[in-house]
Amino acid sequence: MPFTIRAHDGWGSVTVGSFQTLEEARQAFASLRADPWYVKDGGMRALELLHQQAGGMPERLDWYSIR
Repeated sequence: MPFTIRAHDGWGSVTVGSFQTLEEARQAFASLRADPWYVKDGGMRALELLHQQAGGMPERLDWYSIR
């Protein structure tokens, strides 16, 4: 899947979801930003939206710092 959302915390990062279209990825990213668990958890530090092109490094499309 070409679009991925990662969550970052004090231990590293984890993939939250992968999406076929940018529209789906942006909707999920916005939903996570508005989710009180992510914002008030205390452990979460950031969310990142990435675009993975074949054979290349992922390109960051969006970043949301929770702290």
